Order: sequence, then structure tokens, then C-alpha cells
Amino acid sequence: MADKLRYYRHKKALLQKDVAEKTGIHLANYSAYEQEERKIPYPFDKLSKVAELFGVAITDLLDQYNLFLYNGQGRQIRALRQSLGLTKEEFGNLYGFHAYTVNKWENDRIQMLKSTWVKLFGNE
Repeated sequence: MADKLRYYRHKKALLQKDVAEKTGIHLANYSAYEQEERKIPYPFDKLSKVAELFGVAITDLLDQYNLFLYNGQGRQIRALRQSLGLTKEEFGNLYGFHAYTVNKWENDRIQMLKSTWVKLFGNE
């Protein structure tokens, strides 16, 4: 995602400072968005403002992990678990998670970490 943010910013001939000012994001935070791939989700409310400034859909800025979160992790995890014919407890045991955690993911109460997403979906 960092590369995408830099690409669209350069395409609009903007400095990081310009993006930060126009979107109301602290410069240090925006700069960090462009530095390296984050292991935690990007804040979608902030990215929506950036996407609007760049004139693109927010989904154009997202990597596969953040797109997974944006499109509703709960529904996707539930679909994976059900496609395997597993209960929450069985699914958790298979992958080394507690059923309580699986339940929270499926109900969008906590966001899955990128390392866990890679383990389950095999993407990066």
C-alpha cells in the first residue's frame, strides 16, 4: 500500500505535507503510511480522505489484507470456516486459535492481524 500511496501522490504532484494538510492527517502519520508495509490495518476513515484527494476509489489504495478487512472480515472468515464444515471451536483448534477469538473475528469485534491473515489465506 505504501507504494500505491506514493504513486498516486506523485501523480497528483503533491508533497506528503500537502496530503496531510488537505486531509487533516498529522504529517507524521501520513508519512508513516508511505514508509513501509504496516502489520496493522490502515485507518479507513483517513484513507477515504486520501482516496478522495487523489480522485480514486479507496479500494485502489488497499493491499489484499486491508481489502479483506474493508470488505468485511467476519463474513469472509465465516465463509471459510463453513466451507470447511467446521464449528468455531474446530476451526480454532485447526489453526491454533481459541473459539472465542474466531467468534470475535466473525462478528467484527476485533480485527485479524496481518500475520494471522497470511496464515489463513496464504497471501501477502
